[in-house]
Amino acid sequence: MEPADRDRSPAVEPRGAPAADAAHPQRPTPRADDAVQRRSLGNLTLRLITAAVLIPPVIWVCYAGGWPFVVVIIAFSLLGLNEFYDLITAKGATPHRLLGYAAAGLLPVIAYIGNASLATSALTVTLLTLMILQLGKQEIRQAIASVSETFFGVIYVGWLLSYAVSVRFISGELERRFGYDFDPQIGFFFMIFCLVAVVGSDVGAYFVGRRYGRRKLAPLISPNKSVEGAFGGVLTGGGLALATKLVFTWFIPGDLAKDLGWGAAMAFGFVLASFGILGDLIESLLKRDAAIKDAGTILPGVGGVLDRIDSALLGIPVMYYLLLAYYWTLHAA
Repeated sequence: MEPADRDRSPAVEPRGAPAADAAHPQRPTPRADDAVQRRSLGNLTLRLITAAVLIPPVIWVCYAGGWPFVVVIIAFSLLGLNEFYDLITAKGATPHRLLGYAAAGLLPVIAYIGNASLATSALTVTLLTLMILQLGKQEIRQAIASVSETFFGVIYVGWLLSYAVSVRFISGELERRFGYDFDPQIGFFFMIFCLVAVVGSDVGAYFVGRRYGRRKLAPLISPNKSVEGAFGGVLTGGGLALATKLVFTWFIPGDLAKDLGWGAAMAFGFVLASFGILGDLIESLLKRDAAIKDAGTILPGVGGVLDRIDSALLGIPVMYYLLLAYYWTLHAA
């Protein structure tokens, strides 16, 4: 055997591997971070497409108001609640889905009618019915989980999202409380303002966190969220909310934004964006507990409906009470 042949031993070059010489150069294997980057860009593209598809009809239905708006809120409530019940089912609970759907679907209708005591009665009946139904189940070990988590889903998704109806039609509430006439479309401005703030916080947190994120915001809940991303989200959401006030003031007829002063608009925007960050964290906590990445798959690049409305679930009720406090301050002065 020639010396040159002895240099090619199996210990140096595994059997079946191509020779690493000038005639057969080895090709570098793709790096793992390149694959991650490609997946991230693909996910971003899907997010942008989904947003482009959803934004126009959302704006239209907010403008249209009436029963079309209520029906859309009911649909989002039922889809989000179904995904929430899937989360707790993954944890071993057995929710009373039909009763939960009925209660969550009824709450936006009650909000539209404007009878707060009826909403309290509906929740009371829901809880009592849940406890009675649980008596007929054979699985006693899941009694507490089934009742409490079914009812929590109605509150978390149905009750909180029903505040969208209260914000959209807040002109009637303000007239009852303060005795002045308000433009019925004022709620359209407030809904768009709120949605821009909470969605803007989500967008800002995503992009700022990807570029500048270093310190973990809540590593046990969502390892990918950063302190820098949260600050970026608050600034972006607040800034875009202020821009919404500017657009309605300068370019949209009707003076719908005149009541909300510039200082109040800035404060509202930053508060809503902050609660948007908290809403996203709360849903991440629920998904982490259930060991599920996304609540659903209905929205490409985003996940489920619950993944999309998680920020709004906190932001919209906060908007409603901020408005009541703001108008009370204006008319009490």
